[in-house]
Amino acid sequence: MAARGFLQIAPGRRVALNGIEWTIEAVHGQYGRLVLTDDDGRTETRSFRWLINHPDLRLLPKAEASGPPSPVAQQPRTLADLTKDQLERARLRAAHVLEAETGFREGHPARALPGEPRPAYDPDRTTLTERRRSKAAEMEALFRPEAVRLGLQHLSYRTLMRLSGLSGDSLLLACADGRWTRRRSGHRSITEEVREAIFAVKAECRERAGLSLAARHRLMHQYMRERFPAFPTERIPSRWTFATVWEEWFRPGGARPRYGRTAEAAAEAGVSGRVVVHRPGQVLVLDSTPMPVKLRETVFGDAVTATLTLALDLYTHGLPAFRLTLQSDTSVDVAMLLRDVMLPLPMRDGWGEDTEWPYAGAPADVIAEFTGHRVAALPFFAPETVTTDHGGPYKNHDLVEAEREIGCRILPARVLRQADKFAVERQFLTVQTMLFEHLLGFTGGDVADRGTDPERDASLTLAQAEHIIATWIVQIWQNRKLGEYAPSWAPGEDHSPNTLFAAAMEQGGFDLDFPEPSFYYKVLRKHHVKIHPRRGVKILGLWYHDPVLDEPRFQQPSARGGKHARQWVVRSDRRDRRQVFLQDDADHETWHILRWRGLPPDGEIPAFSDKTAGALLAHVKANNIRIHSESELLEHLLGILSSVTPVDQWPSQAKKRAGKKRRVAQAREITRAQAAAADRPAAPAPANEQVPVEMPVAWAEHARTIDHVVDADRRRRREEALAGTRPVAPATLHAALNRRRMFRLPPPDGSEAATTVREDDT
Repeated sequence: MAARGFLQIAPGRRVALNGIEWTIEAVHGQYGRLVLTDDDGRTETRSFRWLINHPDLRLLPKAEASGPPSPVAQQPRTLADLTKDQLERARLRAAHVLEAETGFREGHPARALPGEPRPAYDPDRTTLTERRRSKAAEMEALFRPEAVRLGLQHLSYRTLMRLSGLSGDSLLLACADGRWTRRRSGHRSITEEVREAIFAVKAECRERAGLSLAARHRLMHQYMRERFPAFPTERIPSRWTFATVWEEWFRPGGARPRYGRTAEAAAEAGVSGRVVVHRPGQVLVLDSTPMPVKLRETVFGDAVTATLTLALDLYTHGLPAFRLTLQSDTSVDVAMLLRDVMLPLPMRDGWGEDTEWPYAGAPADVIAEFTGHRVAALPFFAPETVTTDHGGPYKNHDLVEAEREIGCRILPARVLRQADKFAVERQFLTVQTMLFEHLLGFTGGDVADRGTDPERDASLTLAQAEHIIATWIVQIWQNRKLGEYAPSWAPGEDHSPNTLFAAAMEQGGFDLDFPEPSFYYKVLRKHHVKIHPRRGVKILGLWYHDPVLDEPRFQQPSARGGKHARQWVVRSDRRDRRQVFLQDDADHETWHILRWRGLPPDGEIPAFSDKTAGALLAHVKANNIRIHSESELLEHLLGILSSVTPVDQWPSQAKKRAGKKRRVAQAREITRAQAAAADRPAAPAPANEQVPVEMPVAWAEHARTIDHVVDADRRRRREEALAGTRPVAPATLHAALNRRRMFRLPPPDGSEAATTVREDDT
């Protein structure tokens, strides 16, 4: 019980035993027993020894029936609460106390000062009482202003007796004036009514625009006047008291209203604190921005703006992956970017040995054996935490599911708070100054900084720009010297993203963890549908089919249970709606490609995305067109696709008849389809079948392709209409005249000869 202090056993005392509160009802000291009663009225009699040795005994504060409220709790004082001058004055007082107790101002003969001990305080010749009386007389004879300055005017005999049992820091704190560290009593003018008004003004300022301190003080006056009309106006705190209380309670802040609202919302959601990054892949920051360089799209040759999406490793400040997309990116593009972070970058044409995998922790031959190709000097790893902003592609549930498939946590940044992902925001500007400013078609950071005609200067295609950025990252960015982002554990040393990654490999090793080839299919959008026996599956208004669906196992409902019981899961890529993908129920590594039923059996049609498919269905619905087959739907689709290209295929007429916005949209669909084909794992082709390779086509070739497809579709429909019947040529006029005699008069009606003649004529 020494560690718990003294246990006062008296009637009315509250204690907690095993978390249950009890009240000591009676104490029988002559028997060593007491009576305990709980809140339910249950009574137990226990001994003093049982109570003292209980393993879970906790004393509860005494209940005050009446009287003034207990003072506000305060933490114990420490020497750190004293200023330098106050601490010196406390040491002088403690020195006088120690001299009276031991005869030495330092408290021990081994630390005696020159001239010690003085005759009046020699411990060998005087007693403790004599030394205390001598010290009291000395303090009384001390010059009054000096005694007041040192606080020794009240150092009497009884004070020396009271301080005799203290030493060390406890003695210094006892010698310190209590007024120096007294408990703050608050502001007397802040009553309950004023407190309510201040918090009401605080809540009102949260939703309003930024208000000055004077405006907030006037709002408090308004609240007090309307809610408490009897409250004296002269007792309302002044503006300066209001400012002091506001700073003490809410801090000055300094944030703008919208940033303050997002910070409060994040605090309420539990998103706060700072993350300490100490290994590669711990935090991966994603962000997108329009690329400040005009590019040439490969369909019509127009100058377009691409979107650059970067993935930044917050530990090494390296760029393990990036993506270029025409116009805006989608959730599938971001998901493929996360997959690129986990995959090693293959060596490209023109890259030398200085760009090959250099890390000693994993030899290049081992990496090449796993991947099947030579690997470039760019780190790859499985991200643990992904930080994004609140853009549409990053909040898409498909991307969230892809991040869960990878196994990483999602840590979204606060709305309108760039400080949460300042690193990647800073890198966009750094990449611009180090690379983009040197390319033709650079538009600058502002419209006022733009050149005369950046669209005319644009000369790079999307593929060329992607190759330039990849080369620059591998050769320059990963080897540049880090300035303020250098590690704190290596002061004075020069480090780059590559050297930091190599140091992390030596410290924690390296895990060769590649994503599965089926990762592409798992991050696509899911559709829970039923398989029609003849038509296949219907995905977002379009029917898809493949001969594999005619097998008996797919004619039955799915064996899946749960929310989507008896339904099959089909995945679609919004970048290319020409096919969807079905995972085999028997072999999960096999994926079947279901083609749109409107596609011709031979050849291909230009790619179309979700946007074009939506326009197609809207056109059909708006014109009240009744579709009997997917082939008829194809005719309307080709009409939409051909609207951006002329029939005569004249370049000058093409730019006049088809607006640039529509041409860019068509080029974007083709580019996205090519990106989807590149992301899709290659399916094994039969030995006697050649796999078609999609190549970028020029606008003239694209127009000829559409015209060819339209003619082929019309020819196929004519052939299907005449299938099964042999066309018969009509009879000539000469043959028809020779069937009967023109100058023979018919016999009278009703006779046998007339009947014979009519039969001959027929």
